[in-house]
Amino acid sequence: MIHKTAIIDSSASISSNVKIGAYAIIDKNVSIDEGTIIKEHAVIRENTSLGKNNIVYQHSSIGEHPQDLKFKNEKTTCTIGDNNIFRENCSIHRGTKDGISDTNIGNNNLFMAYTHVAHDCIIHDGCILSNAASLAGHVEVESNVSLGGFTLVHQFCRIGMYAFSGLGTVISQDVTPYTLIAGNHAKAYKINTEGLKRKNFNDEDIKKLEKCFKIFIRSSKPLKEKINLFKNLNINSEYSNYFVDFIKNSRRGITR
Repeated sequence: MIHKTAIIDSSASISSNVKIGAYAIIDKNVSIDEGTIIKEHAVIRENTSLGKNNIVYQHSSIGEHPQDLKFKNEKTTCTIGDNNIFRENCSIHRGTKDGISDTNIGNNNLFMAYTHVAHDCIIHDGCILSNAASLAGHVEVESNVSLGGFTLVHQFCRIGMYAFSGLGTVISQDVTPYTLIAGNHAKAYKINTEGLKRKNFNDEDIKKLEKCFKIFIRSSKPLKEKINLFKNLNINSEYSNYFVDFIKNSRRGITR
């Protein structure tokens, strides 16, 4: 299961049915759980943990030093859950002491070729980062987000669940949940209706989200007036309430 040319530090914890390909490097204090496959020439750096049934393709680098000039080799981590796929030449950096000291990736995510996740990012579950999509430090990506190829995300941005970005989108502010955005300076176009239908959202919930989008994204009224209008229209639901709460809690401002 482990190729004879692989280099594995003696402190690494490797489950018995893990597969490690030729010339792969597994650094100190790495933990790899059962069913995970590390392909040829992949590098897993120190203090990284990988859960079950992940696949790391050739020439990917997981848990490397952050590209932060303040980083002085403090002990920080990279924590990855189960069933994630990292295609060729992915780069995932571990955390910094000035952030959360960890880069945290959940379950069932797909990172296509050349994607980059910087230090202290949090990625929840079921996300897709298409080719060369890149996250700067301290970004949070909620569950079931799809980022189109070459999407760039500014540091400290938060991207709400089920959001979808088009090819080459540049994101510098928070992105509301369920929203389709695109553009060199990202613009919110509409609720991602087709994507939500594929995820089995019902028509009534989608219509409520579309009304929320018109109130909170399209309107130029003060936020307090928008909230009062939302309450008066009686369009509450689990999803619309979350949409509104996301906006209330935004620290970088909302992509419009």
